[in-house]
Amino acid sequence: MERLECFVGIDWGSETHQAGIIDSEGTILGERAFRHGGAGLAEMADWLVAKDDRRDARTLGDALRTDRHAFRHLDPAAPEIVELREWSRIANDLTGDRTRLVNRVRQQLWRTYPQLLKVEGDLAKAWVRDLWTLAPTPDKARRVRVKTIAGLLKRHRVRRIEAETVLARLREPAVSVAAVAHIEVVFSQRAVVTQQIARAYRKIDRLTAALARSAPSPDEPPGMQGQRDVEILNSLPGVGRIVLATLLAEAHDPLRRRDYQALRRLSGVAPVTKRSGKTLIVVRRLAAHNRLQDALYHWASVAVQHDAASMAKYPALRARGHGHDRALRSVADRLLAVACAMLENQTLFAPDHPRQRYAA
Repeated sequence: MERLECFVGIDWGSETHQAGIIDSEGTILGERAFRHGGAGLAEMADWLVAKDDRRDARTLGDALRTDRHAFRHLDPAAPEIVELREWSRIANDLTGDRTRLVNRVRQQLWRTYPQLLKVEGDLAKAWVRDLWTLAPTPDKARRVRVKTIAGLLKRHRVRRIEAETVLARLREPAVSVAAVAHIEVVFSQRAVVTQQIARAYRKIDRLTAALARSAPSPDEPPGMQGQRDVEILNSLPGVGRIVLATLLAEAHDPLRRRDYQALRRLSGVAPVTKRSGKTLIVVRRLAAHNRLQDALYHWASVAVQHDAASMAKYPALRARGHGHDRALRSVADRLLAVACAMLENQTLFAPDHPRQRYAA
């Protein structure tokens, strides 16, 4: 084992970061605090990184000195991965904002103009706002022609409802005075958020495409080519734009190492076993990466509708008494095992592939 002359403990904080350096004998060589920000981090990199309580920094440095086997080198992610992580998080935050705005509109419509909700319950659809713009109240709806509504439905390719039915529902007696101004403001905000989400999705698509086209690093081990990984993960049933971006951005390091156990713990699909004497209790893992947890949940939800193995596994788990969420976590656990095996073998997903080749 190589001998190291000094060890650095890094403790991270919101405003300042402190570094503690000790030598191989445990003697403190130096301690220093740095302000958070570009200039502070650059200065910290020149000296050596850290913040927070001095005792914490010393403890971290001493742990590195005495328990090196418990630490491993962290390779920095490529700039494309860092940017993809930011845009996937932006899209996630914007989606939450849009949901909150839609709920505000729903509440106002339920209170003042429930007729519109009878026409379409999904207020996130673009044509609903255009319909409300044409007929924001029952009085305005009485002055709208059937031909105008028919043109709107045709423009948005809405075929499940007729224009006459739409107008008949909108013209029903009003409950109270419509909060037109409030609804207009919220609809306008939702339109802006929707445009920003579309922009975020375009950036995510461009970044994942760039990763798929990128050349492998010269020092990258065989079987670790990132551009092939994008294609492999995207071939899995249930993996779409958001799930793919989340896996690549939030689980870059364990994916690169093909570390199935780290992935299942990080995403929360690995249960926690508590044992005491003859008692054995298996409970859900709460300490997990929230974004990965959500991505795996949606991945499994789609897979049980389109993947034959997942479709068979889910009802079997439910028949054994497992709840919906627990069954989906088990499905997601299997999908992670399949993904790691495919990445290890550098093969695309094939529904009729022998099952034993995907065993993990």
